[in-house]
Amino acid sequence: MRSAAILFAGAALLLAACSAEPDQPGGVTADEAQQLNQAAAMLDANSMDANALTQSQPAEAR
Repeated sequence: MRSAAILFAGAALLLAACSAEPDQPGGVTADEAQQLNQAAAMLDANSMDANALTQSQPAEAR
């Protein structure tokens, strides 16, 4: 009877170690998502149109 109680206690400990929701691979927190959005907005604000770059070059440089 004692070994059954120890076995039951061990099984309960193992089940308690399992989390209800596993972490999603690649998941980010709300703070990380906000930082990523801010970084994307900064990159968009600093970007240039590729056509504008080619049109501004002198004809001799082409």
